[in-house]
Amino acid sequence: MSHILIADDEEILRMLIVDTLEDLGHDIEEAEDGSEALEKLQEQSFDLVVLDHMMPERTGLEVLQSLPDHIKEETLIIMLTAKAQDADREAALQAGARYFVAKPFSPAELEALVKDVL
Repeated sequence: MSHILIADDEEILRMLIVDTLEDLGHDIEEAEDGSEALEKLQEQSFDLVVLDHMMPERTGLEVLQSLPDHIKEETLIIMLTAKAQDADREAALQAGARYFVAKPFSPAELEALVKDVL
């Protein structure tokens, strides 16, 4: 069982992701904005983070840029975003995301990715 953080400001989307990953037996925590996500990441260790790009307080990219390198090295980060241009993908990967999933996405696709990376 892995410890996963879901950071997205859209409650319905968070619920969908939580339901998908809890069914796999993972321990899930949620953050509804970038500041809350950064705080949780600095206080606890997570095996995986599903991070939205466009959130209030801090964007997902700002969260990544604020994280110390050791957290980014120890934590698998999936950037999940509607900002799916090549430049957005490159910026997320450069900032420390290891995977990039464009919205809209298939819950089955996310489930398969999580199974593969964990």
